Amino acid sequence: MALPRTVRRTAALGLAAATGVELATAAAVTVIAGKRRQRRQPRGFPYLEPQSVTVGANELTIYTYGAHLYDAMIDAIDRAEHTVYLETFIWKADAVGERFLDAVTRAADRGVTVACVYDVFANLVVPSAFFRFPDHVMVHPHPLFGGGLLFFHPRNSGRDHRKILVVDGRVAFTGGFNLGDRYERGWRDTHLKVEGPFARELEDAFVTLWNSAPGAPRHQLPLPTDRTWGQELRLYRNTPRLFVYPIRNLYLDAIHRAEHHIWLTTAYLIPDDDLIAALVGAVQRGVDVKVICPAESNHVLADWLARDHYDALLSGGVQLYLYQDAMIHSKTATIDGRWSTVGTANLDTVSLLGNYEVNVEVVDAGCAAVMERVFETDLANCRRLDLAEFRRRPWYQRLSEAILAPLRPLL
Repeated sequence: MALPRTVRRTAALGLAAATGVELATAAAVTVIAGKRRQRRQPRGFPYLEPQSVTVGANELTIYTYGAHLYDAMIDAIDRAEHTVYLETFIWKADAVGERFLDAVTRAADRGVTVACVYDVFANLVVPSAFFRFPDHVMVHPHPLFGGGLLFFHPRNSGRDHRKILVVDGRVAFTGGFNLGDRYERGWRDTHLKVEGPFARELEDAFVTLWNSAPGAPRHQLPLPTDRTWGQELRLYRNTPRLFVYPIRNLYLDAIHRAEHHIWLTTAYLIPDDDLIAALVGAVQRGVDVKVICPAESNHVLADWLARDHYDALLSGGVQLYLYQDAMIHSKTATIDGRWSTVGTANLDTVSLLGNYEVNVEVVDAGCAAVMERVFETDLANCRRLDLAEFRRRPWYQRLSEAILAPLRPLL
């Protein structure tokens, strides 16, 4: 039975009004946060020198400072003899961006096969002229709209949020760092370098996306043929084109196995109900659960939506630590001194059920020990959030959070 026209009109007006209130609130908090950032002076933060550990037949190096990482990546590109595969979400047209553009161009000039991927949406503010690479550098801009008329379909709309560099199939990098000046010294992030046979897994991830993702280039790259089975290291890939999102379950399974401690770091803490229940359930088993996230991230809406979950987490015994005076962009976890992950996926819906992402799982006590040192270093730059303090926040913050809450599934 059809609803009367007046009822339909009233419902439509109500929906439009609610949407308008959400958009106005989002705009207001974004403007206010932007003005505050302009007045704030950047400060330093503690970090570790690159830490290396041997895992099976591979050597892993963990980077927590952009300048160290970028030097290592450029050095690897400059040593390339056969292939350079570079994939990034953001590639800024600044000094760091130019360094990488020059490095891949030098490699191509030497006869190295060079293929680069960047996400168009993430780089809309970057001048398009920057991405006019030399003809002998192959480039695939991950399209803003893929799939033709079916661009809105989830298989075609996922952003390429991955950060991968693979050189000669023998050395590979992945983690949270994008390419740009602001990330070199101003952000705390975490990246992993792999030297050894596991680098082939990241090469396979790059080539598979290059050959088959929306808007894939005509020139196909050969898949690696000498991949190995491994127990200590595994790669998990979220692939919207295939409706495959294993990284969420990677976290859930590891949390459910935890016996002693769970230490998580994420740039945007917008977990779904299952993740919240898993973390609170771990606390109830006697597990020490600590989560580090930014006191203020680069996306103010993500901060406001994250606070919608703080009460459930804090009242459930999860310890929340707010990173001070800098953006922490890491996507890492370490559990029980045995298990760790470093990758590109945040604990939010967009990463876990929307984007192309990669996370490396490491089951090794030596790597976990390094990750624990990294976590403890970050913890020294945090302020613990108390439940009573959180509940005393101003009424207008609580109201704004309630208005913005329907946006949770979008972030």
